[in-house]
Amino acid sequence: MQSNRLPGLIGYNREMARGWESKSVEDQINAREADASKTAKAIPTAQQRELQSRRAGLLLMRTRTLTALQSTRNETYRKQQEIALTHLDSELSAIELELNRSR
Repeated sequence: MQSNRLPGLIGYNREMARGWESKSVEDQINAREADASKTAKAIPTAQQRELQSRRAGLLLMRTRTLTALQSTRNETYRKQQEIALTHLDSELSAIELELNRSR
């Protein structure tokens, strides 16, 4: 019986069935898909999407309010922005509680 060894392939396993590499790759793909399905996030409900949208809008308003607060020199306007910031923070807290309840 002739040796099927190729020059330079020292230690190649002749007894191994052909295509074993592709089976290994297939197993790796299946394992990755199984892991992905475990960690896949649930699709948010309509209520959750609305809350997330409101939260994003409030965060934008909060950023704008903070910028205005940092750049103002007028004390009356500063107090108005501080009140607005407090209100936005309370709204954000309420939305966070609602989002945590709906998960």
